[in-house]
Amino acid sequence: MKTYDVIIIGGGPSGLMASIAAAEHGATVLLVDKGNKLGRKLAISGGGRCNVTNRMGIQELIAHIPGNGRFMHSPFSVFNNENIIQFFEGLGISLKEEDRGRMFPINDKAITVVETLLNRVRELGVKIRTNTAVKTIQYTEDAVNEVVLQNGERLPTQTVIVATGGKSVPHTGSTGDGYPWAQKAGHTVTELYPTEVPITSNETFIRNKTLQGLSLRDIELTVFNPKGKKIITHDGDMIFTHFGISGPAALRCSQYVVKALKKFKTKTIRMEIDLFPSLSEEVLFQQLLAKVKVEPKKSMKNLLKGFATERFLLFIYEKLNLEIQAPASTVSHESWRSLVTICKHFEIDVNGTLSIEKAFVTGGGISIKEIEPKTMHSRKKKGLYFCGEVLDIHGYTGGYNITVAFSTGYTAGKSAAEQVVHK
Repeated sequence: MKTYDVIIIGGGPSGLMASIAAAEHGATVLLVDKGNKLGRKLAISGGGRCNVTNRMGIQELIAHIPGNGRFMHSPFSVFNNENIIQFFEGLGISLKEEDRGRMFPINDKAITVVETLLNRVRELGVKIRTNTAVKTIQYTEDAVNEVVLQNGERLPTQTVIVATGGKSVPHTGSTGDGYPWAQKAGHTVTELYPTEVPITSNETFIRNKTLQGLSLRDIELTVFNPKGKKIITHDGDMIFTHFGISGPAALRCSQYVVKALKKFKTKTIRMEIDLFPSLSEEVLFQQLLAKVKVEPKKSMKNLLKGFATERFLLFIYEKLNLEIQAPASTVSHESWRSLVTICKHFEIDVNGTLSIEKAFVTGGGISIKEIEPKTMHSRKKKGLYFCGEVLDIHGYTGGYNITVAFSTGYTAGKSAAEQVVHK
């Protein structure tokens, strides 16, 4: 029976990159995955276009990884976002940069990224076993000993890289398998929670689906604590859904909602939408008065055409009981001010998020305090490495999590190979 220098469990972005790095650095590698095909989460990432990384500077990149981003300084010193870009371009995938530094393949096809990675894995002679579920990892007192499969088969090895992902998007295979193996080795698994997940609300207008499907562009979304202090503000787009709010700005705020509900032991948390983040209330108010001056006879409704999305405005008019057919000149300053205030501070009480299974990313995981950042090696057992979302590291959507996965995967694969090959 062939023994392998390195066994990698999990064929997602971090596992594939770990396989490539380990094989490139001279190790014989076995990659096992319980699913029938590799790279399933990668194939659906970025809306099927695969946001392979983000081209921001390292400091800015780390600022977009709110879950223990500082840990990434070391893995980024081994393999960073620019290395990821060079890696893919070196394999013949041309990339393009979009808004906020997001990098996509020019052909907008995630499947190209997956196939290119798989071709590289095969080219390097990595042995792949799909439909192969791992039951556990056996350890000696201080080191890795063997991988035990669900079918009872035992694979002796001195080096294992766990790249099993978190608990989000379970249909791609990430169902939290790696956590018990880490705990068995003496690792701490911090509490898991959903991040980058749609937010839920019990507001009447949400329950009645009044605004369902309405998108708002370039807004600011803020989460407040119960005392009215700002916790976080994110800008971008959002959408009202039948259960609450979603879209990039909402997803970025979601982890703060989860944490605030828990920390303050409260049932709801207030959020605010600012439709005009670049304008102060006073400037907006004066702009409206200037419009009235130019066309005083126009009805309020017609004067405000194009001021904001019509469906949203209709909802606000009703909420404020405004006489929208009245000539604009007859509308009181107080009414204009209240309209401006609600556009700048549209409140929504939220009560949670969808489940971790519905989240794009898992918060929490294997404690990074127990991982050597320069190598991704366990501080508990010799020959044990972790990479990707199984760790307590998470970023916002926009190429940050995949950058973490590729960087930690490459770092783990390279150091595991170097340990074995240079013994």
